[in-house]
Amino acid sequence: MRVFVTHNEEDREAYYGRSLPALEALAEVVLNESGRDLTTTELVAASETCDVIVAHRATPGEAELFASSPRLMAFLRCAVDISTVDVGAASAHGVLVGRADHSYVASTAELALGLMLDAERNIAASTADYRSGATPPQRTGRQMRGKVAGIIGYGRIGSYLADLLLALGMEVLVADPFVAPPAGTPVRSVEMRDLLATADVVFPLAPGGSATNDLIGAAELALLKPGAALVNVSRGELLDEDAVGDALRSGRLAALAMDVGRSGDQRPSPALAALPGVVATPHLGGLTPENADAQAASSVEQIAAMMHGRMPPRTVNPDSATRLRSWWSTNSE
Repeated sequence: MRVFVTHNEEDREAYYGRSLPALEALAEVVLNESGRDLTTTELVAASETCDVIVAHRATPGEAELFASSPRLMAFLRCAVDISTVDVGAASAHGVLVGRADHSYVASTAELALGLMLDAERNIAASTADYRSGATPPQRTGRQMRGKVAGIIGYGRIGSYLADLLLALGMEVLVADPFVAPPAGTPVRSVEMRDLLATADVVFPLAPGGSATNDLIGAAELALLKPGAALVNVSRGELLDEDAVGDALRSGRLAALAMDVGRSGDQRPSPALAALPGVVATPHLGGLTPENADAQAASSVEQIAAMMHGRMPPRTVNPDSATRLRSWWSTNSE
């Protein structure tokens, strides 16, 4: 089996470096040596002689790839999000699509907590002053104990983060039309409108998609209590960035902390990140050895399963994997 790993050198070192020997022990591995992310046309050419693509989150799985790669039998994303993978096109061409395990929860929730504390206590701003040779002013911060946190979306990250915020002594409100906090928990379920009007810090943690695009826009920002902060570690498209920028400039929104945005690879938009009152990181939520190794190991596990005639775990279209079944048939003779 021949496998193409799409991660550029920097991402490969961060996200796949420690798992690469395990993959190389299983299969013949071809690396992306371009020093950057590949376009779909480049990816088609680079993986022409490969059976499997192991894809970094920044590598889309477009219809052109599946239509133009007759040898390709599996596209394995080293992330949970497959919103940029055309699963329908993959299925139509018999290509299996897989995703990674949900190993990012603790890392991402911890970063959300850190971003909130930075935004509320001016940690990065003071550090930047010192590094520039200036003496920072004594900026007043906010104590989080006794404040209200509002979490929009009570999924894996939201529920994990709720426990961290409760441990700080915060009151935690949740708005989720599909999931309710378990009985006995101090977390309270409320309507989103009430959450926005009550929370001191709002965490939009809803999944991406057309239903949640611009989930936080001008109307929602107008409901916020004066001095509220916004922390986004989920999806960049949840925020109407023009409206958020206006709210920051007007003072309606006191602070914005974000790890995601509408720039490439879901990174924060530079123009928004440069505004006063903003703390930003370049999509680092899952960038810990624990998560990176687990997600890379997911693809190694999936390839090992395929090589031993088993349908891999965490696949989304196993019934359409006709090319894999054909490969099994050919290689079992």
